[in-house]
Amino acid sequence: MTSVTKEAINTTVKVNRLYSADIYKKIMSAPIDKKNDIYRYEMMMPFKEKWDCYHIPIKAEREGAYDIIMANNLLGLLAPTKVDESWADAIEALSDQNLWESCETSIENSLSRFENAGISLVEKEYLYSILLANPDSPYTVMNEGYCGDGGIPGYIMAWLIPGKETIVRLPAALAHETNHNVRYQFIKWTQNVNLGEMLVSEGLAENFAVSMYGEEFLGPWVTKTDMELMPLIKEIIHDGINVTGFENITSYLYGDEMARMRQFPEVGLPYCAGYATGYYLVRYFLQKTKTPIEQATIMPADEILSVVPEFWTDPVEMCVRR
Repeated sequence: MTSVTKEAINTTVKVNRLYSADIYKKIMSAPIDKKNDIYRYEMMMPFKEKWDCYHIPIKAEREGAYDIIMANNLLGLLAPTKVDESWADAIEALSDQNLWESCETSIENSLSRFENAGISLVEKEYLYSILLANPDSPYTVMNEGYCGDGGIPGYIMAWLIPGKETIVRLPAALAHETNHNVRYQFIKWTQNVNLGEMLVSEGLAENFAVSMYGEEFLGPWVTKTDMELMPLIKEIIHDGINVTGFENITSYLYGDEMARMRQFPEVGLPYCAGYATGYYLVRYFLQKTKTPIEQATIMPADEILSVVPEFWTDPVEMCVRR
């Protein structure tokens, strides 16, 4: 596992963990009809404020209605009813204290970067956890076995199929999610968010993770993009920069394959082309303006986009190598 030295952090900021391994062990040994409720009330309830922001109930009022179990299935997390003895080795891997320390250090160091840059964080206490991913989920397959979510301030999580590569890469993914967590303490989220904001947000998060861990830890949501296609990708994305609506933004960020699975409109893009475009867009901005990534993180998307209009027509080699 990558060794990361813990930096000095403002003492007013506290990072707490929800240690999921013990809860998974409890779910594994529970009768099938008890597994969902253990997951709901012991794993998900501590994150209730996060789920409330997404309008996801911990438990639906009627059987089969949308709730946290269904939502997490869509996100690619492992369903609690599937947690049986076949998952014992994965749960044991998830029990590794070195994994938790490495991830916690990543979050603390990430927050410290902002505090040390003179940015006073609104949130002073954070809860994070590491969960198991569903290996059969298209999200898990396309993201090479690991993913995360940090969009609601104060709450950060990641999920993975435990393995040598995913465990090594998880701290960088959590630095990415922590960047989101900080951004949305200063940038107001609205239901009318457009593609431009999402491009900038994802680009900031991935550039921040690279600043922490190096380009070798770029996520597959960037590295899988064929750079020869980037001129066409940029043209399509630029045409849709102002689109709103979850189904439309998803199509541009994740590409046609994911759009097809979700029955969203297809726009002619490969896997995660929007994420890759956001990464190179923000890198272009950072290198042109010499703005520190910490300061850029709390800037409005329109301000960033307005400074680099030439990005959309600049040759791909300059976007990558500038």
